[in-house]
Amino acid sequence: MNEKTAITPATHTAPPAKFSHGVKKGNILQVAGQVGFLPAVDGQAPTPAGPTLREQTLQTLANVKAVLEEGGASWDDVMMMRVYLTDTAHFAEMNEIYNAYFEEQGLKAPASARTTVYVGLPAGLLIEIDALAVLG
Repeated sequence: MNEKTAITPATHTAPPAKFSHGVKKGNILQVAGQVGFLPAVDGQAPTPAGPTLREQTLQTLANVKAVLEEGGASWDDVMMMRVYLTDTAHFAEMNEIYNAYFEEQGLKAPASARTTVYVGLPAGLLIEIDALAVLG
């Protein structure tokens, strides 16, 4: 029987509640919602990559990628992504950033499925992204 394993990259601080940054069981890897926090530095509190949607989106994608890689996956293994935005006016800009990012990553076709919803996040955070990957 496959054990459930928590996935936490060295760049990530401990979550603020009882959850894992990623969980792998068998060939399934679920990445928890990631935000645009910069990599952990000597136990300091996490800080956002910057105030702009671009800075936070790129850091959020880097944080999702770090969990994927720690779990033995890549963007090509991702089946589903969910994007959570705090402002409906950010949708078009986020799509531009998202599309350019995956072009730079050399993502193989087809792209993963994606859902975008609008939510409230802690003050200063503009975006959160989670992902579901199937390995092998």
